[in-house]
Amino acid sequence: MTSRIMWPEGALYRLDLFDIPHAARGAFAERAAATQAVLRRQAGLVGEQGFERVSGPGRFNIATLAAWENAAAIEAAAKAVAEMHAATGFDRQTFLAQHGISAEIATFRAFAL
Repeated sequence: MTSRIMWPEGALYRLDLFDIPHAARGAFAERAAATQAVLRRQAGLVGEQGFERVSGPGRFNIATLAAWENAAAIEAAAKAVAEMHAATGFDRQTFLAQHGISAEIATFRAFAL
């Protein structure tokens, strides 16, 4: 028997896919942990999880998923992360370029299967 994860109706999902060179994994993990700490304090976060690809083709080796109650929660969380970046002098695009990391970031809604 299989079971499905039951998310709230209307939830939105932020899915971030990363291609991270082995040498950059430590730096990436450190930054991701700082971001997750901010996200976990935000209202409207339903759940979050990180994933590492263990098999199959493709260039992305790390994915993060955050489920949010609604678009307003995502917007507030993005603002909180931007404020943390500004306070710490962190520039995401510079960090990615310096470490040879590429990313695809998107927000999804549930799709019935």
